[in-house]
Amino acid sequence: MANFLLVHGAWHGAWCWQRVLPDLMGAGHRAHAVTLTGVGERAHLLHPSIGLESHITDVMAAMDAEEMEEVVLVVHSYAGMLGTAVADRRPERLRHLVYLDAVLPKPGESWSSTHASATRNTRIAAAQAHPLHAFPAPDPSVFGLSDADHAWVQRRQTPHPGGPYTQVLDFDPQRVASVPRTFINCSSPPLGTIDVSRLRMVDPKFWDGAWLPGSQVREMRTGHDPMVSDPDGLIQHLLSLL
Repeated sequence: MANFLLVHGAWHGAWCWQRVLPDLMGAGHRAHAVTLTGVGERAHLLHPSIGLESHITDVMAAMDAEEMEEVVLVVHSYAGMLGTAVADRRPERLRHLVYLDAVLPKPGESWSSTHASATRNTRIAAAQAHPLHAFPAPDPSVFGLSDADHAWVQRRQTPHPGGPYTQVLDFDPQRVASVPRTFINCSSPPLGTIDVSRLRMVDPKFWDGAWLPGSQVREMRTGHDPMVSDPDGLIQHLLSLL
């Protein structure tokens, strides 16, 4: 039995894993999805004080509350920042770290550091203009979603706290590299804001060479939200890592 802890990306919540959780549990594993502070069903907690540490704490608190050891930590998109932090601080608690089309930061970088200046400036300005310091969700078509899937995600998305966007993450890459890691690249269509991370995942110099040992790269020919667009394919990848 494995312990899966699933962490959504920006604008989402635990709701986005609804098509994945039942089959993981049906296969005999424990599976729990986290909702980060200020989004999803916790959108009522949105506040200007929410920062990167708030969300890192959300993930570690879920591990503690669920009494999870040997965790398969699946981090989607923005949550790559959080998974990296948890692997740095609690590597002994992790069995595998799965970057699901996720941000791969360098030490001392922010999430916004991995984006083009136009994207970065637009999001920062939007957060500054929001009364609770948050920026709105994009149209789900950028995630490769259409029809009923598009409508479902569009209804459920909420503004994302602005603080975590620009706050830097310091970590020891050697500690993170001590955890087995997999990057799942969602390539059809690829999301442009993940492009920097896609290049890093195959760069032998990334983290001064610490990334590649013990890591692997998988590909899914679906969009940025595979838990919505191809849950069966995602489940197969996750179970194959055990």
